[in-house]
Amino acid sequence: MHQPNRRAAVFAVLALAAGALAACGANEDNGGGDGTASGDSTGSGSAATIALLLPESATARYEAFDRPLFEAKVADLCPDCTINYFNADQDETKQAEQVDTAISQGVDVMVLDPVNGQAAAALVADAQAAEIPVIAYDRFIEGADYYTSFDNEKVGELQGQALVDAVGGAGDVLMLNGSPDDPNAAMFKSGAHSVIDGSELTVVGEYDNPDWSPDNAQAWTTDQLDTIDPTTLAGVYAANDGQAGGVIAALTGAGLPADQLPPVTGQDAELAAIQRIVAGEQYMTIYKPIKGEAEGAAEMAISIVNGEEVADTTDFQGVPSLILDPIVVTTDNVADTVVADDFWTVDDICTDDYADACAAAGLS
Repeated sequence: MHQPNRRAAVFAVLALAAGALAACGANEDNGGGDGTASGDSTGSGSAATIALLLPESATARYEAFDRPLFEAKVADLCPDCTINYFNADQDETKQAEQVDTAISQGVDVMVLDPVNGQAAAALVADAQAAEIPVIAYDRFIEGADYYTSFDNEKVGELQGQALVDAVGGAGDVLMLNGSPDDPNAAMFKSGAHSVIDGSELTVVGEYDNPDWSPDNAQAWTTDQLDTIDPTTLAGVYAANDGQAGGVIAALTGAGLPADQLPPVTGQDAELAAIQRIVAGEQYMTIYKPIKGEAEGAAEMAISIVNGEEVADTTDFQGVPSLILDPIVVTTDNVADTVVADDFWTVDDICTDDYADACAAAGLS
């Protein structure tokens, strides 16, 4: 979802202000995970330091999109700013240590995507006690100063509606939800249930998957298929693409041909998922235009360090927030969504293994 034009106008002013600072070289990646800095702060002493703390790297989006998009936008708005980057590798304790490190480094603002959203409230309080404002990124944190994400209840609603529409009537379905520690997972689950529970579908098995693990998804689905004939399943709700991949591996492992799989949902528009959609193995995914989210967080951070008001926010649970809209992707609109936005190119998607499927989908 592209950001409103008025936000762009506000931050064009900020970009000009940032340009007045002593210029330095473009951001240069010096590593990550342990508080390594990207960028060069050899300019004026007024240059700010921003901590970016992401939860894990197993999900493709964080290293491939969120981090570079955020860093590029900060470099554009504030060439003299430095980013201290951390990745928690899905380890809650490690993330707490990284927050402590960022506090000890005296960063000016913290952008935090928590491993555990509920527990992260204490991390926010620690940062704020050190007079460091916190932007909750992608996952909501109680008490954060700002929040940027997508309409996560709507994500689940869109997934659930897509599954209902694909089945087109009554039938048995499995549900694989996200991690119980992830506040977004609860919203996805609630949104999906709000649609599925009001339909003719019957949930015959449901799983809240720790760490969103694709391996767990495959193992759990395989266990379910010990007592459920896979040919009787009308569909599977998988809360994200990693789990969808595990589900599809379990279904094909149980003997279902790839062209006879039931509709399987997903989220994140991962490359493997887009390829599965083109090939007819996965029914849909949710595309969340990460560029708007990452750049929105960068703009918030630069507003804060410049002492400017953060523009164009809405209220989400008492926190000024930037909430963006998710988009359903099926084989019918791959070209109009992820390809049109340069999220993935046709060359990315249409490797040799998918050349025929791409031709049939009009992508070659």
